Amino acid sequence: MRATGVVTGITVSHSSASVDDVARAGADDQRAEVAELIAKPYVSEAFALHTCNRTEAFVVTDDAAVGRAAFETFAPHVDEDSIRHLDHEESLEHLMRVAAGLESLVLGEDQILGQVRTAYEDARGEDGVGPMLEDAVTKAIRVGERVRTETEINEGIVSLGSAAATVAIDDLDVDDPTALVIGAGEMGTTAVKALADRGIDDMVVANRTVPHAEHLANEVDADAGAVPLQGVDTVARRADLVVSTTASEEPVIGPEPFKQGGKTVVVDLAQPRDVDPAVADLDDVTVYDLDTLTSVTEQTRRQRRAAAEEAKRIIAAEFDRLLDQYKRKRADEVIAAMYESADRVKSQEVSTAITQLEAETDGELTAGEREVVESMADALVNKLLAPPTKSLREAAGEDDWTTINTALQLFDPEFDGEAYPPFPDGFDPSELPDALEGISPDELPDEVPDEIVESVLSDD
Repeated sequence: MRATGVVTGITVSHSSASVDDVARAGADDQRAEVAELIAKPYVSEAFALHTCNRTEAFVVTDDAAVGRAAFETFAPHVDEDSIRHLDHEESLEHLMRVAAGLESLVLGEDQILGQVRTAYEDARGEDGVGPMLEDAVTKAIRVGERVRTETEINEGIVSLGSAAATVAIDDLDVDDPTALVIGAGEMGTTAVKALADRGIDDMVVANRTVPHAEHLANEVDADAGAVPLQGVDTVARRADLVVSTTASEEPVIGPEPFKQGGKTVVVDLAQPRDVDPAVADLDDVTVYDLDTLTSVTEQTRRQRRAAAEEAKRIIAAEFDRLLDQYKRKRADEVIAAMYESADRVKSQEVSTAITQLEAETDGELTAGEREVVESMADALVNKLLAPPTKSLREAAGEDDWTTINTALQLFDPEFDGEAYPPFPDGFDPSELPDALEGISPDELPDEVPDEIVESVLSDD
């Protein structure tokens, strides 16, 4: 498999598309996506990443137009404004940004890095990862690891539900607290999971629709139960922590259940308020509202935005290294093809020369004589190819793909040229190995350039 090509990408994500659009794009899953893409004509490699917030894919082809054509059926039912097409360099940088958490709904979240690793293994399982994507995806993963190790992009509290759990638990003075979460919507779900993650084992979820509360209670690794909203006061009397997250227009809980409940921490995440203001007047009750928690999360957002600037600098440096790595591979591929082509010609001509010499002398050449002829041929190849080798490396460094592609055509591995390679300008024959000196011109094949014969190999 060639180590060069063009990466082309496509993405439908939360930044420009709805959840439904994200779900409609691509194949059923990322393995199926890779299998479909790798089966398309002229696609040599493929990688796909499917999460709840993004569906995207990348292919390697010889031409960007072919890569774009591979995505014609990727999102046929998604509005074009919701689709982002990525060229070669955009694809490489985007993969790094995704793995670093810069493209996530929650800046710097950790889950995406594991999802990229899983997608990489899935693509390898479908034979979608070759030299180009191996470098691109593994580089992205290493960048994601560096960003999380060297910056604070994944530290702090970013969701109100997590902030509620952290602030409330820090204020509790009970060994085995009981928590009541009112509401089983998005905010309530985040709060329940955050509380469970922080070790709250005894939990009750109250919701207008009890089956929804039961479903949420069953999702967490805790001793969680469910009650209707009408049972809130009863549970609140024995709860050490109450988190309320409904969309009610009126308060859903007043001061009465807290009057004999002892020390209680109450977190009101609702807008308008779920908790009657009179609750805050009770001596044993501490109430946190949205204003308090918003300041906690905003501090984290500022911290992560600053870390994101550091992450961007890491990505910029690694992006340049990756481009240089690809350039070296492109140059090395052409140089290898050039030397392979020259080696075939050399082998043919050395064999012809030895045959002619043995015919002239009516006997086999000695091992030493064969070595002299072969050394001469090796020296010629190395001297002749040194200037174009240098030029190709310079062309790669300067993004001169016209020169490189022309060289690929001239020195294709299938090339079966018969002519001796052109003698380069400025070549100094006196630099050939001393072992060649003293060889009679008559002993050399006709293809050896006259200047070699005249300047080095003649007796005079």
